[in-house]
Amino acid sequence: MPGGAVSNDTKDPGVLDEKAPFDASVQDAVASETELGDTNNAAIGRDLIVTEDDLLEARETAASYTLEDILTLVHSRHKHDLNFPSAIILRIRDFLDNEFIFDNPEKHQKLIDDMKIETALIVNNSPYASVRAVVDNHDDPTLPVSTIRAWVMGIVFSAAVAFINAFFSIRLPQIGVGNNIVQLLAYPLGKFMEKTLPDWGITLFGVRHSLNPGPFNKKEHMLISLMSAISTTQPYTNNIAWIQFLPAFFNQPWAKSFSYQILIALSTNFIGYGLAGLCRRFLVYPSYCAWPLTLVTIALNAAFHADSNQPVPGPFKRLWTTSRFKFFALAFLAMFLWFWVPNFFFTGLSIFSWIAWIAPTNKTVGIITGAYSGLGFNPVPTFDWAIVIADIEPLITPIFTTLNLFFGGFFFGLVILAIYYTDGFHSSHFPIISNSPFDRFGLPYNVSRIVDSRGILDAEKYVAYSPPYIAAGNIITNFGFFTIYTGALTYGFLYHRHDVIRGFRSLFDSFRPSRRDEAAEGEALDVHNRLMKAYKEVPEWWYLIVLAVSIVLGCVALDHYPTYTSPGVVFFGIALALIFVVPTGIILAMTGIEVSLNVLSEFIGGSWVEGNALSMCYFKTFGYITCSHALHFSADLKIAHYLKIPPRITFFAQMIPTLLSTFICVAVVQFQMGLDNVCALQGAPFSFSCPNQRSFFTAAVLWGTVGPKRLWGANGTYTATLAGFPIGVAVVVAFWALGKKFPRNSFLRNAHPVVLLYGGCIWNPINLIYIWPAVPVACFSWLFVKVRYLAFWAKYNYILSAGLSSGLAISALIQFFGLTYQNVYLDWWGNTVNLKGCDIFGQCILNPLAPGESFGPGPGEFQ
Repeated sequence: MPGGAVSNDTKDPGVLDEKAPFDASVQDAVASETELGDTNNAAIGRDLIVTEDDLLEARETAASYTLEDILTLVHSRHKHDLNFPSAIILRIRDFLDNEFIFDNPEKHQKLIDDMKIETALIVNNSPYASVRAVVDNHDDPTLPVSTIRAWVMGIVFSAAVAFINAFFSIRLPQIGVGNNIVQLLAYPLGKFMEKTLPDWGITLFGVRHSLNPGPFNKKEHMLISLMSAISTTQPYTNNIAWIQFLPAFFNQPWAKSFSYQILIALSTNFIGYGLAGLCRRFLVYPSYCAWPLTLVTIALNAAFHADSNQPVPGPFKRLWTTSRFKFFALAFLAMFLWFWVPNFFFTGLSIFSWIAWIAPTNKTVGIITGAYSGLGFNPVPTFDWAIVIADIEPLITPIFTTLNLFFGGFFFGLVILAIYYTDGFHSSHFPIISNSPFDRFGLPYNVSRIVDSRGILDAEKYVAYSPPYIAAGNIITNFGFFTIYTGALTYGFLYHRHDVIRGFRSLFDSFRPSRRDEAAEGEALDVHNRLMKAYKEVPEWWYLIVLAVSIVLGCVALDHYPTYTSPGVVFFGIALALIFVVPTGIILAMTGIEVSLNVLSEFIGGSWVEGNALSMCYFKTFGYITCSHALHFSADLKIAHYLKIPPRITFFAQMIPTLLSTFICVAVVQFQMGLDNVCALQGAPFSFSCPNQRSFFTAAVLWGTVGPKRLWGANGTYTATLAGFPIGVAVVVAFWALGKKFPRNSFLRNAHPVVLLYGGCIWNPINLIYIWPAVPVACFSWLFVKVRYLAFWAKYNYILSAGLSSGLAISALIQFFGLTYQNVYLDWWGNTVNLKGCDIFGQCILNPLAPGESFGPGPGEFQ
């Protein structure tokens, strides 16, 4: 990763002067000591954006350090950290490997003092420029947080967001309200309360609670944001209730029971909290768990509550004095206006499939460049920010993640092309990219032909019909998931086993009062951990109680209602999450990429309860959502950690909105289930056609009814893709071994094997059009602006991302309710050209079948 130097002609006066970077081996310690000492401060200025204030603070604390122990710990924790400046890691490594220095410390005092200062700079603030850009390394514990106005606004926004997102969750197109929208709306409301509410209050337990405790501050604002963030997603179990209830699917009217829906929803919603709380020492406290995707939320908060506006050197050789809030407003307005162009006036600019427009009937063109059912190999694929950030947000996600994901996706795209053109797995008879299953006639798979009235597989019907087949892109997607599951576990063991061991030791010690201080020692290296010591921590037993209650609720729901599923599924989910939550959490916290357990849960659950689709759905829910919720709640805990919100306040700010939003979401489902013709393909009220629920049903039948054994078992159609499991291990081990052999190789240091493998998981149902546009944006931001104008980048990068995304969201909502909902649209070439190209209708098929023609084994020839 580039360190991010400030160019000579635009130096920030607050940054130390930059000289030639240190590039000497300290094996000849005496000879190289002068060079190391002279260039050390310069390198710090280049890599850490060191200000004079930082330097003075570091000198005051440096004298108290036991240098070798601290540097050893810093090196061990960050040596595999792709976000950590590689130049600093190399300097620390060279220093620790120099026996002459430690044998004769009195002869090398200046060098030792310099290294102490560098260590203090790392410890006194975050070592990551992206974190330092938006997160303050100081705290004011006197700021009011748990105020009446914050709780009122937080609960109101949580309820509103839960209702809106739940109401439109079964609609096509779907509408949702995100976290940044709440921040936008909460700020003026908070300032209004600050100006108008009287200072009336009461005193409880020695603390006065007032309607107006003073200025509306950043901690109150973030508390409201965290509370509403809980409500942005719906209970995953709503999908199960829908496919159970609908006559077109499993037709089980009892699934409308409010008590049944609320029990399973509460269980799955709260079970992740228990694990998230217990995983704080692995995913929240360590500084290397930077959680890059959370920084845009913090940046927006900082823009609203900035105390000062420091001018920074930037492009065009000038000082930029625009405040963050003004910069946000400009970006917001620009995107609000621009999004009308690709979303309404000229929709062809959104999916700019111009190559397919030139040759709309050419199958090869559609297969390779098509945006809908093709690979999307298009050098200029979009002018729509919504497409740019659809799969990865380039201004937020670390550059190494974006590049690794793209190169991995590009490589696997070529593999898909090879499979398709060689008719591997009979894939040439379907579109190259599709998330739908097909039968042996090349038609969409008709699941109703293989199940009985209970929704359970009828073997005779199945053998008389067809095994299911999937598209080439879907084959590689499953293969990719197989590789990242074993790859993630291997990565966690090889790269972070010592961190995990320390975390477990700290967790165990936290239950022993005599060892709590010792358990906190390793956490003290991070400035944010030290600042959080001013607040009472949440005891582990609070989270254990939440976990226990969630388990009971889930077991009662599965046992009391005719789910045909053992309550042991709940414990299966917890066991699976316990195995994966730490390694996948570390990967997410460092790269911004979530390794979803969706496919693995389906694979294991479908193998365990073969033929029972609904039972597989419970396996999938408790296996996948438990871990996913734990990771998302950990991200919220990290935001609170960065903002110095007291942990016990954060605990209740998560629990109460979750309880409220769960009841609201289930109540909305109850209302929707009472609507006539709901989820019908035609004539559904409010366009409630339930597209996601239909996909959920298809996956349930494939993985549960047909089952993995028929598709991936002995002599199965896709058995060969199980090679992904050992390949995932081999790839990670190979990169680890090469990194050990060539520790100074910049390519190996910036290659993340799990993210590379994750590039194979993007091909169902999206394609490269949703990955490639992020690459030039990310390179411009991280490799050009950050390198040349680091202070400018630190001030504006995350604010730009927040402004663009917020402007897009508000513009989309207004356009939907003002135009789309009223069936207002422009009928001209620019809005119909995107329907050109055979890929739009899935007709770019290499070897289409004639009516009645089939391939593969016929009736009675397969299991």
